[in-house]
Amino acid sequence: MDRYGEPLALWLREPGHVLVVGYGKSGAAAARLLAGRGFRVTVTDRGDKPETDEGIKALAGHGVQFVFGGHPSELLHRPWQFVVKSPGIPYTVPFIEQLAAKGVPIFSEIEVASWFTERPIYAITGSNGKTTTTTLVGEMLRAAGRLPFVGGNIGTPFAEAVLEEQTDEPVVLEVSSFQLMGTWRFRPRGAALLNFYPAHLDYHGTFEAYQEAKWKMFSNMEQGDIAVLNADQDLVAGGASRLRADVHYFSVDHVRFAFGVGVEDEDIVIAERGEVRRLLPIAEVALPGRHNLQNVVAAAALAQAAGASDEAIRQVAATFQGVEHRLEFVRELHGVRYYNDSKATNPDAARQALRSFAHGIVWIAGGLDRGLSFDSLLPELRGRVKAAVCLGQTREALRNTCQRAGVEQIELASSLDEAVQRAHRLAEPGDTVLLSPACASWDMFSSFEVRGSMFKEAVHRL
Repeated sequence: MDRYGEPLALWLREPGHVLVVGYGKSGAAAARLLAGRGFRVTVTDRGDKPETDEGIKALAGHGVQFVFGGHPSELLHRPWQFVVKSPGIPYTVPFIEQLAAKGVPIFSEIEVASWFTERPIYAITGSNGKTTTTTLVGEMLRAAGRLPFVGGNIGTPFAEAVLEEQTDEPVVLEVSSFQLMGTWRFRPRGAALLNFYPAHLDYHGTFEAYQEAKWKMFSNMEQGDIAVLNADQDLVAGGASRLRADVHYFSVDHVRFAFGVGVEDEDIVIAERGEVRRLLPIAEVALPGRHNLQNVVAAAALAQAAGASDEAIRQVAATFQGVEHRLEFVRELHGVRYYNDSKATNPDAARQALRSFAHGIVWIAGGLDRGLSFDSLLPELRGRVKAAVCLGQTREALRNTCQRAGVEQIELASSLDEAVQRAHRLAEPGDTVLLSPACASWDMFSSFEVRGSMFKEAVHRL
């Protein structure tokens, strides 16, 4: 586990040549951080050089070199101290495999950024709910009078916070399985694992490998650090015995644990040393849906571990309205309400969104085909979804699923704008038009954010 211990001390003492693979947000941030610490940085990206990019000019001014249009073989023969790999680039890419075969250490940006800060880190991962929970934790700490940095897999890369820091305020990070695979010494003070559902199997190969990547978040945590686990999912709760950190739990069903946040008699409660105190009634939670109740209790458990007061947690739970692209209310038009849930990039996330509405859903779904089954959606489609508009690579598979569920009206669309137009015609006053794709966006869009923004623009054009 600590095979790079001595080299790290040397790298920090005598910075040498470092290769950053992938010029995305995290790659650019890592390049800036490392160049500022005296490393000689080269960035390589398979894409073409952007015609205009002030970031490239600024980095070049700090001595950073760029290689665009591919990864030439001569890069394999330079004496790199280590490599920082963009999370989205699989380890099976030949260039990455060749670097690994040469024994070059390959890290993620969050790992490298953690070397240069003493700020306490609170990390959140899981298949669904990461962004909402991360944002909630940040808001709860702000309500408690702290000034946390909130970012990581959402918003601003961790390295940006380290670049600009002159503070000991906490860091709240959403972390993905892709990022965690490239960690080595990354050590949160507190960390929450929300859930496991099959996702990113095209990247990880198996569900078991995907889970192991998530568990890496706890690898360096020790007694006194706090791991927050989902008591309602055996895949998560069953891993408690493998951790050295102190374990707290969250649950929307019970409070059968000594430390954590759960539900009892329609109230959210905090358990501490076996004593239970009331936080607020479930009915006062601002976010709709059982899945958001899970996010709230998970965030409360981690925020409490980070020192947030009961009042700060209560205030945010009762007022927080949600994050962009996650069950985001867009507008009401002629009695029809439109919701943007573009961040639902797998069937289980879409299932949670569908469960948030009792009936009258006109569902827009479809996207990148990762070979996943949509059978888990059948119970939520029956009786809830009155009509569906399917698009993207999975549109035929989703149409078949809707037919099996008894959805009476099913249409296909070739673009998101067309899908919105069709949904608008299918909807009646009292209905809900819900974009919850159940698929990644990369067949038609560069990101789920772009997909969600285009949906909102199309809705506002109606």
